[in-house]
Amino acid sequence: MSDLLVALGLVLVIEGLLWALAPGFGRKMLEAAAQMPENMLRTAGACAVAAGVVVVWLVRG
Repeated sequence: MSDLLVALGLVLVIEGLLWALAPGFGRKMLEAAAQMPENMLRTAGACAVAAGVVVVWLVRG
């Protein structure tokens, strides 16, 4: 359970860095995502999930 909380904390840190350091870039990314078709967003999300699983698998072995 502690690993899950650490992972959630890291997600918040990374997301927070975007908005703290480059809020204009974050807004541009949100606008670009709003213009993308849903199937492209789903594909990008699925790729991100797969990459995350691979990273965790490699680190945790």
